[in-house]
Amino acid sequence: MFFQHVYDKSLAQGSYVIGCQATGEAIVIDAQRDIDVYLDIAKQNNLRITHITETHIHADFLCGSRELAAVTGATMYLSDEGGEDWQYQFPHKGLKDGDVIKVGNLTLEVVHTPGHTPESISFLLTDHSATDKPVMIFTGDFVFVGDIGRPDLLEKAAGLIGTKEVGAKQMFQSLKKFAALPEYVQIWSAHGAGSACGKALGAVHSSTVGYEKIRNWAFQYGEDEKGFTDYLLADQPEPPKYFAMMKHLNKVPRTLLIEVPKHPRLSKEQFLSAYEKGIKVIDTRNKVDFAKGFIPGTLNIQGNNSFSTWCGWLLNYQEQFILVADDSQMEDLTRKLMRIGLDNIYGYISDVNDLGIALQTASVISLDEFKTYIGKDNVQIVDVRGASEYETGHVEGADHIFVGTIQDHLDKISRNKQVVIHCQAGDRSTIAYSILAKNGFENVKNFSGGYAQWKVES
Repeated sequence: MFFQHVYDKSLAQGSYVIGCQATGEAIVIDAQRDIDVYLDIAKQNNLRITHITETHIHADFLCGSRELAAVTGATMYLSDEGGEDWQYQFPHKGLKDGDVIKVGNLTLEVVHTPGHTPESISFLLTDHSATDKPVMIFTGDFVFVGDIGRPDLLEKAAGLIGTKEVGAKQMFQSLKKFAALPEYVQIWSAHGAGSACGKALGAVHSSTVGYEKIRNWAFQYGEDEKGFTDYLLADQPEPPKYFAMMKHLNKVPRTLLIEVPKHPRLSKEQFLSAYEKGIKVIDTRNKVDFAKGFIPGTLNIQGNNSFSTWCGWLLNYQEQFILVADDSQMEDLTRKLMRIGLDNIYGYISDVNDLGIALQTASVISLDEFKTYIGKDNVQIVDVRGASEYETGHVEGADHIFVGTIQDHLDKISRNKQVVIHCQAGDRSTIAYSILAKNGFENVKNFSGGYAQWKVES
């Protein structure tokens, strides 16, 4: 048996290539949208991608199953569980609980595991050339290492009111089915630490049924369904705004993108023309470089592992945008954006000093200066971290306005007082600072050391 885990750190998303080396057939589970990685793996290992499947209709990334099927001719096997409202609306071979996908000498048994979503399925893998006992289960967003999938995303991200309690009840029952599996079976899920699909995902990519029954909080409640549900639904991280769009695009017919696009480097004249027309500019430089000088009205979303997530919070799917990035960054940034369907890149520039535009600078302050503002009547301190972070501990008197929704709550920020913003360690507060600057707030200072530095040194 051939096995390879493909992991996208930017979205903490895992996909899988599993092959039968005797027949040369392979299946891909939960493919990312830039599919060249799977084509390369298959080519290097003398495999043909003949089967493609997904564990559920994903909300956090744009699944590349259809791109992969278009290029390889492989058959898509997708869940037909969950009822009428949870069906994929494009051609595929439907899967129900107990169905079996054969890939050479391998079989993947379908196990309906609702809870995170009604149509969610897992795949129990057996390598018949070695044994007739199952060796792995691919759980998608059902069971993670150290955590389980959240059932509240459909309500919070997609607006489907009343679904979280139903999902929690389904999850409680699905876990009983999972707990009955042999304890040696390996678990491979669709996400790791950093994903918004749970609140306590482990950094290790794989576990076993037996180990999760010992250490995963979800298996410690016995028959206490209420206690389980209360804990499951509490303190979940804010789901990014783009999740609703992903849920839609992963379900319906859409435009396919089978290659990573290349975007033009804009001339000074091209940039200025677009900038004057109001096209949004995303500055992907390091927060320190951004603070030293930035084009007025630009948003600072650093080109790190969180880049696509924050773009998904702050961009919509109809508008074009320009990136400030080096030539060497563009392929990586393009891949990160296409994985959540943000394809409307107008072009990019690399040098903000070469445009004839007077740059703005950010007011970044030290811990000592920050302390002088605490408790002052003419100062508003704004904590832009997540709600659960704020509730766990915060600077006395600080208002909480989450950075992902700050554009919708500008009325809660004073235009008369001195505003001082902070997050945990400075990355999110530089996003918030750029949003406020873009919206005309002038009396803003950024404490980039954040709550982490304040807590340690205060």
